[in-house]
Amino acid sequence: MRDKTQTNSAAAGDRLIRVGAVVFFVGAVATLVTVAPFLLGTTPFPTYMFGLSMLMGVGFLVAGAGVLQSVAEGRRQARAAVAPEQPE
Repeated sequence: MRDKTQTNSAAAGDRLIRVGAVVFFVGAVATLVTVAPFLLGTTPFPTYMFGLSMLMGVGFLVAGAGVLQSVAEGRRQARAAVAPEQPE
């Protein structure tokens, strides 16, 4: 049972990292597309750019949560490898 829990936890961390990375890069590309015309002087400053920046922040936080979960699972596995076998 423990192996299945470890596998699910590691997979959840990997999914969080992937989802966070996708959200971050979507926000980054949208921000660049939004800012480029402003920097060229063809449009006024886009006020919704702050929302896109927040989208990037959310993606960064989700990916960070996935990294923390993966690190925690790695530590659990390291402790389990060092701990003596417990009879069931």
